[in-house]
Amino acid sequence: MTEVLSVRVKKSLKLEAEKLGVDLKLAVEKTLEELVAEKKTNAQRVAKELRNLMNVKPEDWVDDVRATRQEM
Repeated sequence: MTEVLSVRVKKSLKLEAEKLGVDLKLAVEKTLEELVAEKKTNAQRVAKELRNLMNVKPEDWVDDVRATRQEM
């Protein structure tokens, strides 16, 4: 299944890409796939960090806050 995507780009860029034989559809698809994969990886990393933070005991959290305040 496919979806139509309409975007505006600089005319000079489009013309130069066409002159160089760049397959615009393939280039856009590849770039989007890479961006989506990168965003997913980052989201998974953040989720893992949040899971690790959720395992922190309240007492540990309070101790860390107090230690930070004493450093100031």
